Amino acid sequence: MDITLTTPAMLFPAISLLLLAYTNRFVTLASIIRNFEDDSDSTHKQVTNLRKRIQLIKRMQEGGAASFFLCVLSMLAIYLQYQSVGSWIFAGSLVLLLWSLWLSVLEIRISVEALDVHLDSVNIQVKKVK
Repeated sequence: MDITLTTPAMLFPAISLLLLAYTNRFVTLASIIRNFEDDSDSTHKQVTNLRKRIQLIKRMQEGGAASFFLCVLSMLAIYLQYQSVGSWIFAGSLVLLLWSLWLSVLEIRISVEALDVHLDSVNIQVKKVK
């Protein structure tokens, strides 16, 4: 399958917005971490949870940036008439983008667990959805 120079270029806005969203998540978590003061059992659970989330966001950002890098590299290869090489590099870009998105799903699941821990600590009963 031959791809044109515009095919990888279509991913630019998507990857850029994705990286912006990941950065916003990171900034929000950093703010939460900086505001921790009490030393309860709930806080320890939340800190453990936040450490996992920070590591996932770091990997999400790395995957997104690597995807962006490969996307640009594939455009360069296609521009220089290395069509086959450019196609394979673009495929690698898509795989890294999928990996980054999967990590995002995992981070969201951990985020929901963090909210459950917080709700448990303030003694608010939550009806579990089956």
